[in-house]
Amino acid sequence: MSRHTLRASAAALALLLPFAAACGTEAKAGSASDLSSVTLRVGATGWKNEEAILKFAHLDDTPYKVNWSLFQGGDQQLQAIRAGALDVASSSEIPPVFAAADGKPNFEVVAVQRAATLNQEVVVPKGSKVSDIADLKGKKVGYVQNTTAHYFLYELLKQAGLKWSDIDAKPLLPNDGLAALNGGGIDAFASYGTSIITARQQGAVTVGSGKDILSGNFLWSARESVLESPAQRAATADLIARISRAYAYVRKGHQDEFAKVIAKTTHQPVAQAEKEFRDAQTQQPTRSGPVGDDSIASQQKVADAFTRLGALKSHLDVKSFWSRKLNSDLKKAL
Repeated sequence: MSRHTLRASAAALALLLPFAAACGTEAKAGSASDLSSVTLRVGATGWKNEEAILKFAHLDDTPYKVNWSLFQGGDQQLQAIRAGALDVASSSEIPPVFAAADGKPNFEVVAVQRAATLNQEVVVPKGSKVSDIADLKGKKVGYVQNTTAHYFLYELLKQAGLKWSDIDAKPLLPNDGLAALNGGGIDAFASYGTSIITARQQGAVTVGSGKDILSGNFLWSARESVLESPAQRAATADLIARISRAYAYVRKGHQDEFAKVIAKTTHQPVAQAEKEFRDAQTQQPTRSGPVGDDSIASQQKVADAFTRLGALKSHLDVKSFWSRKLNSDLKKAL
């Protein structure tokens, strides 16, 4: 990890820790039927799309309080959970792997959200002579460490007959990577979501995609203290179920209206935002479900790849930080 990335992560956590100290004992309700005293501190990546879609679908009237915090990636959300600054995090399969790598996680994966794998790409600046992944040999390639970008870049290099050591890999946060790409500091950038959308708007060209590499499993992780409280468990399950229902609401004839919400936040033309949302929901409708053996096996495959890469020092048994404690509540809420 670069010094800049470390400084950025440390600064983010430094800002969050006082908040964690102030709120860490909040939301201590004992009864699952009384959620009025529960406060969930929930992470979001990109532009708080979960909060926005709940409001759009009129499902934000929760009987508990939700404090949303925005992060540039799921890796930062898991760091915040480890620091006690978040109760619930949403991420790809990768961040929990690294957050648990020291063998002392204070969280568990409690639900799986199936979602599209679009806008997960390796891009190069306009006019670049790089036309495919094989051309990256010897090039400076930025990537968002410990995220989907890290994983699909590794797999794309392998498919092209290259090793990780064949590139000059630069770990960067999404916004920093975008700036470096535009400023000539890197030759290519592996990232996701809003940063990729923005890069393309600025003329970047896609040379590789994680679309067919990633599983489409996005994980909900919760602090162990949340799982110990019946009320917090119920609130967490209810929130995850509401997000699934909100996406279903938008899919049933409201894509054009919700596209205006997306476009305003991501600074896209409305038609483009609507197309990207429709494409994503066609590829994989966003919906959540309980923990199952197949989801655990999928993440184990990812963890094993990082072990081979050398990013993990030793084999990690991922089922050690998965929990079915939310399954019953989530099935009821769904």
